[in-house]
Amino acid sequence: MENKTIGNANDTRYLILITILSVVVPLLVAFLLFMPQTGKLGDLDVSFLPKLHAVLNSLTAIALMIGYYQIKRGNQRLHRFAMVTAFVLSAFFLISYVTYHYQAAPTPFGGEGTIKMVYYFILITHIILAAIIVPLVLLSVYFALSKQYARHRKVSRWTFPLWLYVAVTGVVVYLMISPYYA
Repeated sequence: MENKTIGNANDTRYLILITILSVVVPLLVAFLLFMPQTGKLGDLDVSFLPKLHAVLNSLTAIALMIGYYQIKRGNQRLHRFAMVTAFVLSAFFLISYVTYHYQAAPTPFGGEGTIKMVYYFILITHIILAAIIVPLVLLSVYFALSKQYARHRKVSRWTFPLWLYVAVTGVVVYLMISPYYA
């Protein structure tokens, strides 16, 4: 039986927190992208982090696909494990990404012509959807943890493909820009 907690005080508190995080996280990332804080952590070498970001995004995409496959098979336990894994990997990615952009100078894309247009199309859609995915992921997780499965399924229908797109395009963006890292 589904837990009918719609509209209770817990929902309100968590939905307010999700709303705040959904605004603060993209604003922080945008601030770091447009106003780099290069070198604020002293001589800390963060040059390895873009490669780590690609690995974390790859593992997130794999966890998402495993989670999707498992829920289609009716295996809620493995679905939950895969989705928690994807969430944790994404959280590590976000912390690492913010650290990198707080410390490192931005890397311009050096390609020309059509490849440059392709790169920027992928990058722009990745950035926009990465901002949109924050509240969707948080809502999906909250609804699952609070056993509001109908709401979880409704939100997750959008969350899964967008989150997967963001994870995969994160790797593609890395592969395209990696030749231009200093």
